[in-house]
Amino acid sequence: PCLSETPEARVLERAVLESRVREMEEENRQIRLQLSQLQGTGVDIRNSVDGIASLFSAQLIHVACVCAGHNASRDVVTLVKSILFHRKNPLHFHFITDAVANQILSSLFQSWMVPSVQVSFYDADELKSEVSWIPNKHYSGIYGLMKLTLTKALPSDLTKVIVLDTDITFATDIAELWAIFRKFTDKQVIGLVENQSDWYLGNLWKNHKPWPALGRGFNTGVILLYLERLRRIGWEQMWRLTAERELMSMLSTSLADQDIFNAFIKQNPVLVHQLPCFWNVQLSDHTRSEQCYTEVSDLKVIHWNSPKKLRVKNKHVEFFRNLYLTFLEYDGNLLRRELFGCPSRAVAIPGSDATPLEELDEDDQCYDFRRERITVHRVHLYFLQYEYTPTGDDTDVTLVAQLSMDRLQMLEAICKHWEGPISLALYMSDAEAQQFLRYAQASEVLKNRKNVGYHIVYKEGQFYPVNLVRNVALRNANTPYVFLADVDFLPMYGLYDYLRKSVVQLDMAHTKKALVVPAFETLRYRLSFPKSKAELLSMLDIGTLYTFRYHVWTKGHAPTNYAKWRTATTPYKVEWEADFEPYVVVKRDCPEYDQRFVGFGWNKVSHIMELDAQEYDLMVLPNAFMIHMPHAPSFDISKFRSSPGYRYCLQTLKEEFHQDLSRKYGAAALKYLTAQRNI
Repeated sequence: PCLSETPEARVLERAVLESRVREMEEENRQIRLQLSQLQGTGVDIRNSVDGIASLFSAQLIHVACVCAGHNASRDVVTLVKSILFHRKNPLHFHFITDAVANQILSSLFQSWMVPSVQVSFYDADELKSEVSWIPNKHYSGIYGLMKLTLTKALPSDLTKVIVLDTDITFATDIAELWAIFRKFTDKQVIGLVENQSDWYLGNLWKNHKPWPALGRGFNTGVILLYLERLRRIGWEQMWRLTAERELMSMLSTSLADQDIFNAFIKQNPVLVHQLPCFWNVQLSDHTRSEQCYTEVSDLKVIHWNSPKKLRVKNKHVEFFRNLYLTFLEYDGNLLRRELFGCPSRAVAIPGSDATPLEELDEDDQCYDFRRERITVHRVHLYFLQYEYTPTGDDTDVTLVAQLSMDRLQMLEAICKHWEGPISLALYMSDAEAQQFLRYAQASEVLKNRKNVGYHIVYKEGQFYPVNLVRNVALRNANTPYVFLADVDFLPMYGLYDYLRKSVVQLDMAHTKKALVVPAFETLRYRLSFPKSKAELLSMLDIGTLYTFRYHVWTKGHAPTNYAKWRTATTPYKVEWEADFEPYVVVKRDCPEYDQRFVGFGWNKVSHIMELDAQEYDLMVLPNAFMIHMPHAPSFDISKFRSSPGYRYCLQTLKEEFHQDLSRKYGAAALKYLTAQRNI
């Protein structure tokens, strides 16, 4: 019988009509809202083509992605960059995430602060029960089935959404794709591009038996979902019934949600709107994607849907790869631009009470330093796979450090010397972060260490915000105690276990202590590393090693009292002195570093001063040591040595820091001012 003659179809038609009426009402409401916003922008909307154009460019576009784990969280950033690069509309991203992706992406977007972008997160764990009953052979696992749940997962008042896989790259404005919703007939609820491989034809190999599909089937890497209409026709029940029926013979899915979408469409072909194939150019194995564009400039969306990703075979793959790499390494700070003709709310700096930029005095000689303090840097936490299992005894210690590209070579050696957890913040550009990724993935040492958290702080401004970067590493340590180190030091072998024992021995849990690890240095690039304190002392005596910075900055470590340390067998207390900057083990909830100090100078000194102001006892460990390895001087120390303006501003910042300490700690902080004046 004709579709319109069946009772189910009449119910469907009625639901579609009701849905269409509500959509028109919602569109009218949105237009009225945007008109009212535009009236305050000075745009004459009565007879203005530009006014109407700006009205539609201010239309909010909704995009949904399922994203789980460290790798997908990296991939989705490249997708987001490609969308932001081309877009002219406000966007609302909806992420279905596990706990890992939620932590990474929420901090990334909060620190990215892109105007006219909203982000919402939905807990994938709450949706697992909806799809966990479906056996799935696809490498995406249970998350590959989550797109089936979007009518339930996303807000009930959300009418339309573009759904994307994380391995997608846009080559055009996403608004063009959104506009295709207007081309849907009243019955169509889903927009898809035809599958560009022969998978669903069942002729790829002998006995290949795919799920049922309409012709070649459809690929679900790019989907237009008319959520309101899907809810009206009972989508949740329909896809479940389809899956249950097919699983009786198929036993499991091979291509996750795509198999179920296709089986559903095979039964209900009237519900699908076929998108032009350039909206999902699929670079998978056995692909026919080359037949879908005459020129590479025709394509709009590239889908890297092969496990081989960038190594897939296609005669234009070099062009596609370069397009992808452009966004992979593109400076995300450049995407923080306002949209023309779109009312945008001012974005608050997350967790900051800093002075707004417009209140800074541009004639101030130290304007650049003050501006750096209120700069919000993009932060991508846990850039690589990270796994940490807490120890049962609450004595665990994380080595905390920061670095930039020029210290990357130290990582393997540190990992060999310290087997405990490490939290590293890396100050890098987008392109350097990708270089680091390739370096880490090629290193057997780094590849096999999962208890190292790598957190990228993206470059911005002319100074190295050393204390901001340190604080990112400190905040993301997951143990009760932290060893605040520098990346160009190698800890002695066994230091991790020794520190954990010292934490217990010195009752760190119930007292305020900072355990000092004495610092030494070598000027030799090839050093036979001492295996004991006795061996270190003999190397000290023959001049292979020195106490750290004894020849250029004695005050930095003199209070450690190296003469006493030589014969000490138990921890001993030392008093704070001006410019003391030892490397210490403290509780994780210690004060953070003061972020006004950027580049070279006083970044650690100010921190130790604050520990002393908070009455931490400085205890030197008798059987611990670390050795500084030689390297070229940093760019910032060169600036300090050559620029009177730099030195003047550092002195100004020191004085302001002292004033702030006095306000915070009262008369107890006077000794720091006195000590400074006596220098």
